[in-house]
Amino acid sequence: MPYQNIIVEVEDGVAVLTLNRPDKLNALNPPILHEMTRALKDMNEDEAVKALILTGNGKAFCSGADLSAPPYGTDKNQEGIGRAERTTPFVSFGYAIQQIDRFTKPVIAAVNGIAAGGGLAYALAADIRIASEQASFSAIFVKRGLVPDCGTSYYLPRLIGVSRALEMMWTGDKVDAREAERIGIVNHVVPHDELVKSARDFAKRLAAGPSLSIEMSKRMAYASLKADSVMTQMAMEDFMQQVCRESEDVQEGITSFLQKRAPQFKGK
Repeated sequence: MPYQNIIVEVEDGVAVLTLNRPDKLNALNPPILHEMTRALKDMNEDEAVKALILTGNGKAFCSGADLSAPPYGTDKNQEGIGRAERTTPFVSFGYAIQQIDRFTKPVIAAVNGIAAGGGLAYALAADIRIASEQASFSAIFVKRGLVPDCGTSYYLPRLIGVSRALEMMWTGDKVDAREAERIGIVNHVVPHDELVKSARDFAKRLAAGPSLSIEMSKRMAYASLKADSVMTQMAMEDFMQQVCRESEDVQEGITSFLQKRAPQFKGK
């Protein structure tokens, strides 16, 4: 499907979704949000896609809401809004974040520049963040007299703790890439010109792995944050383990080990 505001590429099991409004610092408006949600839903349903990379074209990852283009994707009566978006908090913005949150495969944010406001939330919603040395992060909402939205107040405290999250949300100050790595917002910081390659290499490694096991592990990790006891979590582990035991990949993993060769997983 052709897009006007994003670029979607799929190769070797890895999908790359690039926000493509560089002149607007990849700011989010209704058209780009609609394209993002369609693409995310399609890629999640595509069995050929084993991992997803989110990034931005130009100097910014995503600068947040496009304040020059009201109604900012929040008006339930705006053109193109369907039932699913109308019933989602924050309409277009919320629906886009929901698609990332529901993505069953690994999601990697390759943060190439500023991730501010809704753009910060877009990065936080990913499973893993790899940042360029030129990246920065800002919960800029307070500087507009607003509160954090798009799930920022959910994701940020879980990543870096309540105190640090409040500091970012109360000040709106920029956090550079190295500080973001130190406090736990990002997993790795890499040279700017190596960012996309680093993200692709990691995503390809995941795509070549036992994708059923990888996707199950993702589900278990997030479920553990809501589990009421270790016994509840172990019950889930037992179910997921049984699903994996019945897969072709487990047999390949055992056979390759016995034959002392690298496994060739198929994700089945």
